[in-house]
Amino acid sequence: MNPIVELIVLTGIAGAAIPMGGLIASIEHIRPQWLENEFRHTVIAFGGGALISAVALVLIPEGIKTISTGESVVAFACGGLFFWGLQVLLDRSKSSASQLVAMLSDFIPEVIALGATIATGEGGAMLLASIIALQNLPEGFNSFREFLDSGMSKSKILWAFFAAALLGPLLGAFGFWMLSDYPRVMGWMQVFAASGILYLVFEDIAPQVPLKRSSFPSLGAVLGFLLGLLGKLLEG
Repeated sequence: MNPIVELIVLTGIAGAAIPMGGLIASIEHIRPQWLENEFRHTVIAFGGGALISAVALVLIPEGIKTISTGESVVAFACGGLFFWGLQVLLDRSKSSASQLVAMLSDFIPEVIALGATIATGEGGAMLLASIIALQNLPEGFNSFREFLDSGMSKSKILWAFFAAALLGPLLGAFGFWMLSDYPRVMGWMQVFAASGILYLVFEDIAPQVPLKRSSFPSLGAVLGFLLGLLGKLLEG
């Protein structure tokens, strides 16, 4: 496949999973209510597990390959502090965008890395695109429900998600043309994003998972991480 066509197709698939998750979440509430609660909390946990797998299996391992130990420590510390400050701003503005921020902080460096991977001609681009898409699906679902609970209309949420999906090809093109020759910059970006994701998972996503008289939702986190692990094993 022509590299440009491959770039457009794979980054488009990765980004399209965001509004797809939103469309699934836009379906009227499941009945009975207990099933609605179980399903929603399990999907939230699944998204958290997928994010942690991205940190542990993709962002950190790939990032530290190209930067020194000292740089890795600084990048990780800066990422945590930056997203802590961002969370403080979101809390003060009473925004419900934490899940969306977590999703984009994962999606942005990964889709840029996808573009750089396609440019270098290395294998694994199709697998990486699939992993990104499968992570974005539950995260789009959870973000949609957060915005809906805050009073935002369904149509506005879905339009925002379609706009976010366009970041896939745009950021992929940035990685393809601008960063494929700068692996150290990619390393800093990946470690920085990994720290931010870890902070947001424990600050916002994990507290939403517990459900009274049910331990099933936490298995969603295990399944989410398993998704990332399976992708990593297949890649290896």
